[in-house]
Amino acid sequence: MQKLGFIGLGIMGGPMAGHLQAAGHKLYLHDVKNPPANLVEGGATVCTSAMEVAKRADIIFLMVPDTPQVEEVLFSEDGIAAGLSAGKIVVDMSSISPIATKEFAKKINKKSCAYLDAPVSGGEVGAKAASLTIMVGGPQEAFDTVKPLFELMGKNITLVGGNGDGQTTKVANQIIVALNIQAVAEALLFASKAGADPAKVREALMGGFASSRILEVHGERMVKRTFNPGFRIALHQKDLNLALQGAKALGVSLPNTSATQELMNACAANGLSGLDHSALCQAIELMSNHRIAQA
Repeated sequence: MQKLGFIGLGIMGGPMAGHLQAAGHKLYLHDVKNPPANLVEGGATVCTSAMEVAKRADIIFLMVPDTPQVEEVLFSEDGIAAGLSAGKIVVDMSSISPIATKEFAKKINKKSCAYLDAPVSGGEVGAKAASLTIMVGGPQEAFDTVKPLFELMGKNITLVGGNGDGQTTKVANQIIVALNIQAVAEALLFASKAGADPAKVREALMGGFASSRILEVHGERMVKRTFNPGFRIALHQKDLNLALQGAKALGVSLPNTSATQELMNACAANGLSGLDHSALCQAIELMSNHRIAQA
């Protein structure tokens, strides 16, 4: 049994921490809200600050929304850094800026502690099923130590490279996912407007070269109009913003990422930012004055 900290226990973090607890590990928790009751009832200790978590746990996991929140949790007066002692490992599983991540890692390393950036893909479904893809940046030794814990939360676990490379991989993932959602939305809207049954079109396409996980899952959401969030538009907006900021810093052009971000922005402007990112189709529907389906 290991002493593990977990900070950020929302739609993703709660189930992830639950898998660690189910494996018999002792948990020390902190969140802006009350931690999930099932974790507390299972024996987890609720801490009053991130600093207390860092003092009591040997490996500390973070799962919070964005770069500013990670920085606050790490380096505020009562943050993780204030509670660290030599030899501990900090694992940030949030999706944040690769550039900031490299600076955060340097500061944690100065405490004689290791830092892993380990963002995930798979959404709420993957978090609950312990089937997340985990993209890791950091030193091999720390990765080897934490890998058995990653295996309790995910299936496809890869050490990509040094600190920041995990976050870079996640940004790349979010580019691919967003552009695929856009492609599926445009295809199904085109088919629907032409008079074809979008559900049948999707079924046919699933047997061909256009088949994809996005067409399978998010295409179904578009047809059935089930947009309760697994991953909210607001969070995908944030991730595409990281991509575009990185592109500017690197001097590269991401024209389709930029266009898809504008569709995300249109959704947000129409009050849809809290819906699942498959609701990106609604921006295209508004522009076309036609819905993919009426269900």
